[in-house]
Amino acid sequence: MHLTHQRGPLHDLPDTPEAYDAVLADVVEQALARLTPEGNLEHPDCVDDIGDTSLGITSLLAFAWQRSKDPRLPEAVGRSLAFHLRERVYTEDNPGYPNLRVRNSGLPYARYTLAAGAHPIGDWPSTVWALLQAVNVLDAAEGLVDDGRRAELLDVARGYWRRLTEATFFNPQEAGNQAIGCVVGGLMLAAHLPGPEAKSVRARALGLYRDEIRAHRVEDRGAALPPEHGGAYDNNYGPISLSFLAQAHRISGEGIFAEDGDTLARYIDARLTGGGYDNGGPRYSEQHSAFESVLGLRYFGARIGADLGRYRGDARWARHAVKADGGVDGHFAWMLVWQIQDTTRWHREPSTATARHQLRAGGVSVAFDSRMTPAVVEAAGTYYLPAAVNRQHGFGPVVDGFLLCRPMGEVRVRDVRTDGLTAKLVTKPVVGRDHVLRHLQSLYVTDGTSLWTTVTVERLPGTPYLLAGLPYAEDDGDRVRRTAEGEVSAVGALRLTHPEAEGIDHFDARSETTQEQAAFALAADPRGYGNPDEGWSHLVSSTALEADPVPDAPEDLHAFAVRYGPGTAPLTAAFARDGAGLTVRTEAFTARIGDPAGDAHGEPELTLSAC
Repeated sequence: MHLTHQRGPLHDLPDTPEAYDAVLADVVEQALARLTPEGNLEHPDCVDDIGDTSLGITSLLAFAWQRSKDPRLPEAVGRSLAFHLRERVYTEDNPGYPNLRVRNSGLPYARYTLAAGAHPIGDWPSTVWALLQAVNVLDAAEGLVDDGRRAELLDVARGYWRRLTEATFFNPQEAGNQAIGCVVGGLMLAAHLPGPEAKSVRARALGLYRDEIRAHRVEDRGAALPPEHGGAYDNNYGPISLSFLAQAHRISGEGIFAEDGDTLARYIDARLTGGGYDNGGPRYSEQHSAFESVLGLRYFGARIGADLGRYRGDARWARHAVKADGGVDGHFAWMLVWQIQDTTRWHREPSTATARHQLRAGGVSVAFDSRMTPAVVEAAGTYYLPAAVNRQHGFGPVVDGFLLCRPMGEVRVRDVRTDGLTAKLVTKPVVGRDHVLRHLQSLYVTDGTSLWTTVTVERLPGTPYLLAGLPYAEDDGDRVRRTAEGEVSAVGALRLTHPEAEGIDHFDARSETTQEQAAFALAADPRGYGNPDEGWSHLVSSTALEADPVPDAPEDLHAFAVRYGPGTAPLTAAFARDGAGLTVRTEAFTARIGDPAGDAHGEPELTLSAC
């Protein structure tokens, strides 16, 4: 079975003016065929996220008219704009809406669901989206919309802004993408306002960004990130936040948006596999955005010199939102407008910078979490997640059911590139159930095709083994397919085990349950509101690769050696003491690892040469 949402890399989509004109031409034909006598452009199947959608199609028609001057469009724009202003602008408070600061303000807003009180919690972001659609129509209104209608729309846009920033709590869902989108709406609105009012709205937007978004950033993997639904990053909404930061910088020129976008972009580059697969976040563990992410990934990928477009998006939403029948939906329509307006081209080469939380070369990558434990390993087109044993998750030695990967002190990292090899040595202090402090050293070496991992630790009691990952997915053309196996070899005996117990908290990779489904089932709150990362943390056991120790290791050490991906020769690994350090010889390289205590500054020492 294939994963539903992770498909082709976003930078594979043509982004020439001609390609975008073809997209707009298709939208125009669909819209003109759909336009009702009342002026409604909503998709017939649209129920949720509806409040901005007709206006979103209107904005695309207005933008298309500016580019093509299609004589059919002025009437369609006029009728559909009138429909939105007449039928989709609400001023009476939605029954049950919990985030008001001022009741009965009379300020306009957009509804997530049209029925009164049916689902009011989504009204704040829907109003952000409506504001953005409105300012996009205003941007394209010259010569298309008469002065009276334009003034009415501007007044509604003012009201949306005031509803979002005065009558309600700001960012009530703690969603960075929504909050930054609101700031962008204010900045774009200011361009249509008279001098003093424009200055006030712009200042308010910048103040909200500094005080309500930037000041509450959450740290993950060494980066300060806009919080997304209560977490540091979400693989669906995080890249959308990046697009909003790109637009904020494009229209304001404020360096703060470029600085924070660069930080988020470097973080995404470090956590994203070379093949573009990613998972994790407080809302959607495997769902991916698509056109909503293009602007940010392209804009900041060019700024930091990284191929962020390798990110696998949802091809069904490649250009704009669609419904199940493939018909266009106006939701998030401004992102298509903005990416057409932006002339940045994709940067397609990997970054040459060394990243603490990433090892990447050719078709091999390792994304590390904040504890410098692998979060995703990629080799030969297969993706390995941290395995679970006794409710402990990660990669590392297991002794008596206890997983050694959680650091008890500072984690040290050393990166080396030489002889066509890329390597990372991670040294971390760990404590087992016996309360003995040991130094765990994990060496990751790749030639771009295979990944060698060696792990050494002061001798452990009992019969330890290395928890070496959960094979989960593999590339299948422009799709990602579930798997329960991978091309892996070890010097010690290697086993692929599956949970003996049944239940959602015992994840068997051979089943048709996806990681996303299991994570939501284990989350405390309903799907769409629960935190799947938190839910997944409750996993008790999983399918796992287990490797026994290397024979003939030094007496004071347990050593493990695993190779992910193909090899031109059988895997070999010999470990020998070299003074206070250790020499590791494999069929592909020789590495000298220094004393675990490090150099004079405690930093690990590593030398490497190819065989």
